[in-house]
Amino acid sequence: MRTLGTGGPAVSDLGLGCMGMSDLYGPADRAESIATIHAALDAGIDLLDTGDFYGMGHNELLIHEALRGRPRERVRISVKFGALRDPDGNWLGNDGRPAAVKNALAYTLRRLGTDHVDVYRIARVDPAVPIEETVGAIAEEVGKGHVRHIGLSEAGAATIRRAHAVHPIADVQLEYSLLSRGIEREVLPACRELGIGVTAYGVLSRGLLSGHWSKDRELAAGDFRTFSPRFSGDNLAHNLALVESLRALAEAKGATVAQLAIAWVLGRGQDIVPLIGARRRERLAEALGASGVELTAADLAAIEAAVPPDAAAGARYAQAQMAHLDSER
Repeated sequence: MRTLGTGGPAVSDLGLGCMGMSDLYGPADRAESIATIHAALDAGIDLLDTGDFYGMGHNELLIHEALRGRPRERVRISVKFGALRDPDGNWLGNDGRPAAVKNALAYTLRRLGTDHVDVYRIARVDPAVPIEETVGAIAEEVGKGHVRHIGLSEAGAATIRRAHAVHPIADVQLEYSLLSRGIEREVLPACRELGIGVTAYGVLSRGLLSGHWSKDRELAAGDFRTFSPRFSGDNLAHNLALVESLRALAEAKGATVAQLAIAWVLGRGQDIVPLIGARRRERLAEALGASGVELTAADLAAIEAAVPPDAAAGARYAQAQMAHLDSER
């Protein structure tokens, strides 16, 4: 178990990111998705991460179905809101207005079939709305019992400080992996100074660090990795070479590449909770094995030599999406 920040909830040391069960990674099997959520809960994972825009509500409804008959108090549900999309799935911006906060929360509670969300956060900081207003609106819902804790997502250090001054922030959701270490410069130190936890997504860099990716893999229509710089051309070849340099290290530990990569994030601090994006039980089972991988100082030095900071080729999002990341400013 780990705690999200000094005042946040106690959660399992690994969380389950549910996005891919509804959106952005191509088709997913509904029955297998629900079975994977059940397997995660049975294995002791109690943190489920979703967004109201994942499949335009589909992911919340899926979680509702998966949790039917299970005690609500044994699960922590983290929800992102604010991303605007059209019927074709295109991205239209972000809305952090207080009225939008309350409206989105009302629909989320209905779709999830619950009376509260454990952690509520705007998916991307809305540059048109002061973060104080967005967080202040969520704080009002905390007072009413509809939200238990407030989080942020992809926020920069200055924004985190401003938000935390309005209401204690439990955690900030940030991409963090061997291929994405930018938060180590300013954002992670700011979180630690303020006693704020980090839920790390993309710990396998959307499959690159899984050890199962190949340059010949064909992506389904709608898979956003089709447009991801790290999965294109020479960038992909370079990044897969980095993965191969990790494979020998993993095998020497009796682990898979994915387990080594997750164990690395787990070892970066007790204030960091990696989110596993498994969509199938077999991938979940592999990821869970990371908890048993102990990395020595020598292991960490070897990993650092194999994949130094900033070794990845290509940005983590396409240029248009990078512009929405307050954490990158």
